[in-house]
Amino acid sequence: MTTTLPPLPPDVADLLRALDAPPRLVAHLALVGEVAERIAEFCAGEGLAFDREAVRYGAATHDIGKTAHPEELSGPGSRHEAAGHALLRSHGVPEHLARFARSHASWGEPGVTVEELLVSLADKAWKNKRVRDLEDLVVDRLAAATGRERWEAFLALDDLLTAIGEDAPRRLAVQAAHPVRTG
Repeated sequence: MTTTLPPLPPDVADLLRALDAPPRLVAHLALVGEVAERIAEFCAGEGLAFDREAVRYGAATHDIGKTAHPEELSGPGSRHEAAGHALLRSHGVPEHLARFARSHASWGEPGVTVEELLVSLADKAWKNKRVRDLEDLVVDRLAAATGRERWEAFLALDDLLTAIGEDAPRRLAVQAAHPVRTG
């Protein structure tokens, strides 16, 4: 099995190096980014309008707050969400990109954007975790964008997520091959 990671956006990779981000976090962000790219490709092909670069950036930075709360790399916690948003803003990242660090776990809130839904979905799907309420929100957006019946949009998304899930063991193994701590 190869442990080569998909590339992160160069500015994100530079920031993660500057923050001395733990290798496991870098691996996680890259792997979620890989899945987000597949989801974005599918959704764009279905005719859903969204900011693809924002999804790419959001997937690559959604857990960056774990550099400030490394205990949340191997245990539960949500302190990394506000911390990640603040960290990105302090490094000059505009709000429309920094928001993903804060919003990736609050996809059910009013006013959530398509981009936020797609990043949240990628953060679940990378490890083959299926969250029906989240998927339903994406299905609703797809059905509205395509004019298809909701069940047709559901089946198409379900096929994609099933295919993504089949590769989850590899992604989990790649992430696990990277240490939780630097040095």
